[in-house]
Order: sequence, then structure tokens, then C-alpha cells
Amino acid sequence: MSAPAAAAVRLEGVRYRWPGAPADCLALDALEIAAGERVFLRGPSGSGKTTLLSLVGGVVLPQAGSVSVAGQALGALSAGARDRFRADHVGFVFQLFNLLPWLSARDNIQLACRFSRQRRARVAAAGSTPAAEVARLAARLDLDAALLERPAAALSVGQQQRVAAARALIGRPGLVVADEPTSALDADRQQAFIELLLEECAAAGAALLFVSHDQRLAAHFDRVLELDRLNRAAAQPLQTRPARTRLPAGQLS
Repeated sequence: MSAPAAAAVRLEGVRYRWPGAPADCLALDALEIAAGERVFLRGPSGSGKTTLLSLVGGVVLPQAGSVSVAGQALGALSAGARDRFRADHVGFVFQLFNLLPWLSARDNIQLACRFSRQRRARVAAAGSTPAAEVARLAARLDLDAALLERPAAALSVGQQQRVAAARALIGRPGLVVADEPTSALDADRQQAFIELLLEECAAAGAALLFVSHDQRLAAHFDRVLELDRLNRAAAQPLQTRPARTRLPAGQLS
């Protein structure tokens, strides 16, 4: 009998305090997301959503406790190794997109494969190429070929959001983290996006951690987490909350 797959995400005894803050902003005794599980995360502003996503992505490390992704303890890795691990295994759809404004939409999507040999290998194993995957994902997200040649700075907010989604999905990462990924989409494109996201994660056996205030979307998911109930840290005053996380160019996937 084969060993069970490692949890996609596991946090144990995690405490995190942003530099300069007077108290912890996140205190989680335990949280686990199974491989392939689809989790809808919600909570009011200040409940710790941005902090949790930063920890899961290895952008920051907790002052106490442990964070593991796909069985890898992130605290055991150097900052550079965490960047490489994230590029290989985690697809992020950031609320602020983190696109490179001077690159075309096509090149922004392909960045994830350029940064990750493992993503390129997974594309090849599926009998495809990065260029073909860009075209396939773009078509599913209603991004036409002419639009793919425009620089990201020339795209509408909704178009940028869809480009960011395609970049997160290309190369079949084992974990997809989506932070308010449908906030700039109309109803039809929102539905198409959700269908694509769920189908791509299912095909890859990937776990999905989806953050949204849109309660209507919760029915698509296996489990709903209320972060303000899980987070035992006291709510922080507005001035101590962190700004939205932006990653350097080499950490965009």
C-alpha cells in the first residue's frame, strides 16, 4: 500500500507579528488543506487573510510554529530556496496582479514557466508547450491573440486579472492560491474563470485556496473557512495592518 499524499498545506502553532506591530496579527493552532481539496476562505478586513497567504507562499516565516507545503517545511529553506519552491509548486493570483507592466500579456503568462524548470517539465509531460498552454488558457479566459501582444500596462483591470490567473495556472502547480481573483470580472467571465480554475486544479490534482468576499462562490468549494473564527490573535488597528504583498519580478508565480 502506498503512503498517503502529503497535505497540500499544513500550519501548526503558527504565530506571526508584522515588524513594528504591537501584537500578533495571526495565531492559528492548526490548519490543514488536503491535496486536491478546494477551500473557500473568507473573513473581514484585518482578520489575517493577507498574512496567511504570505505564510503559505513562504514570502514570510512565522515567529513561532511551522508551515509546510506539499510536505516541505518552509522554515527549513533559505529565502532563495523558498522562492524556487514557490515558483515550482505554487500558483498565485494576487489581488494586485503583480504583472510586469512593460511585458506583453503573453510574456507575463509564460514567466511562470521561464522561472520554473518543473513547470516546463509538467507542460512537456502533458504533450504540450508553454506557447500552446498560453494560447489554451487565454482562449478559456476570453483573452484574444491580439490582446496577448499588448503590454500589461495597456490592459484593463479585468484583462490584467485574467492574465494573472493564466500565469498562476500554467505548468500545473500543486497548490493554487487565489486572492479575490474575480473582483474585476463581470458575471459571465466570472463563471468562466471559476470553471477553468476548478477544472485545471482537478486535472493537476492541485489544492485550491480561494479568498473572496463573494459568498455566492462558496458553493463551488469542498470547505468554507471563516478566518476570523480560526485566528485567535486580537484584531489590529488599521494603522498596523500590512500593505498588500508585492513580490519581486523573480517571485511572480
